[in-house]
Amino acid sequence: MHTRVSFLSLAALTAVSSVGFAADAAPQTTPAAADASAPVTSKPAAPLRSRAAELRDDAMQRFYKITEVKAPQGVDPQIGAMCAMPDGRMAVAFHHGEVGIYDSSKEQWSIFAEGLHEPLGILPEADGSLLVMQRPELTRLRDTTGSGKADRYETVWDGFGMTGNYHEFAFGPARNADGKLYVALNLASSGDTVKPEVRGKWLPVGLDRKEFYGDWKKNSKLAGRMYSRVPWRGWVMEIDPATGKATPFASGFRSPDGIGFDGQGNLVVSDNQGDWRGSSELHVVEKGGFYGHPASLPWRADWGKKPPLEVPIAKLDELRTPAAVWFPHMSYANSPTHMVRIPQSPVWGPYGGQMVIGEMNVPKLLRVTTEQVKGMWQGACYPFIEMTDLKAGLHRLAFQGDKLWVGRTHLSWAGGEHLGFVEPVGPAPLDALEIKLTKSGFNVRFTKPLAAASVDPSQWNIRRYTYAYHSDYGSPELEPEWVQPTTVKLSEDGLSAELTLAELHENFVYDFYFDKVRSAGGEQPLNQRAAYTLRRKL
Repeated sequence: MHTRVSFLSLAALTAVSSVGFAADAAPQTTPAAADASAPVTSKPAAPLRSRAAELRDDAMQRFYKITEVKAPQGVDPQIGAMCAMPDGRMAVAFHHGEVGIYDSSKEQWSIFAEGLHEPLGILPEADGSLLVMQRPELTRLRDTTGSGKADRYETVWDGFGMTGNYHEFAFGPARNADGKLYVALNLASSGDTVKPEVRGKWLPVGLDRKEFYGDWKKNSKLAGRMYSRVPWRGWVMEIDPATGKATPFASGFRSPDGIGFDGQGNLVVSDNQGDWRGSSELHVVEKGGFYGHPASLPWRADWGKKPPLEVPIAKLDELRTPAAVWFPHMSYANSPTHMVRIPQSPVWGPYGGQMVIGEMNVPKLLRVTTEQVKGMWQGACYPFIEMTDLKAGLHRLAFQGDKLWVGRTHLSWAGGEHLGFVEPVGPAPLDALEIKLTKSGFNVRFTKPLAAASVDPSQWNIRRYTYAYHSDYGSPELEPEWVQPTTVKLSEDGLSAELTLAELHENFVYDFYFDKVRSAGGEQPLNQRAAYTLRRKL
């Protein structure tokens, strides 16, 4: 059984709560340790709640309710994948290879399949079968006898390489409106080596095979901290589910744990902070795109034999499409995970149609919105729900009607176990709903009308900074600066504030603080931050 796992770039956590309080400390892992080999340990101890966390929980519990659901007895309660089935039941893939079916109406589990290898994605099909992305292949599970258990395990696609490196995870599938499937393949890590039994073509870029099995730490400068020695590591692949034919779709990914589609049908992929990643990111992915991590480039048909690390950073920067959204490290997210669309229903109110994304290190969910400006995708992330009852390790999300299910994992790092679901309670709170760029600043739309006093620029504080694009692990916030709008104008309905700034900088984060903002009824925002990534000015 495979027991060495760390697909997330965990770093020491000093998070700031979405309601303005210092968050509880989470288990700390240095970047070096996060990529190192380590055995799966017992469940992390729950941190003691601080007074700040109690206040945050009290505020959140007015609007959201969390219900716990335990994994089946005898099954490792860490969730690798999860989806709602057409009949309303939940299909859940567990870390040690079981697929369980949960019937909410009966509060009962049944085991549908066993023996899978680290399943990290699952989708239902119209005929009742399930598609599961496990470490070695995309598999179709069929119950041909009606027994309630899969009796056929069919390989849909296994045309990608494996070296035995613990970091070679496989994520997805996500399905577009035409039925095509998309999977994302993790890079290998210098925290481990490769094994002699390599599947797929071997790529001797920078090192020959004999050297590669030697002193890995000595040779890592040539291969890089994260590497792609077999196809198609660091790529998103497009697959025809009927034929199993796969096509390379986009490259440049590091640890793309989240893959899905937004409300407009755009493919979106989350990636974790690390080498070539100044902070964690969300990408809107288009065919043929390169998204920044160079390890995958030698698998491009037009690349040739040049080692990616010998290419000047300026040239790589020209080739890449930058992230649509930066998740500011430690204050917003350390390890963003899976994203799903919020239903457009009265229960979820103004948030309907937006994306919600999980986070590994703290019990927090975020929202994401994007827009296209002069051909470049950019957008914002917003703290959404942060409360102790959510628990950490929010690895997989799925909507079952209006219930937002969360599946947790911790592996050998920070996180949690078991499942739960989130339900809104009553009307939506005061929140920053969406930030959009204007020619002279930003338009910030809220869930409720703002007080007339919000036209005072002193009530609005914004912190501006950027991150480096380099081979180092992560990046500090660079060129930080506090800015304030010169003017603020409210819309006639009071729901939108148009902020004018003296100047706008491209490729910077604009981190908004709403602690002074109030609604017309005197309500304080439930979440007091939001961060817009500005790539192109209008």
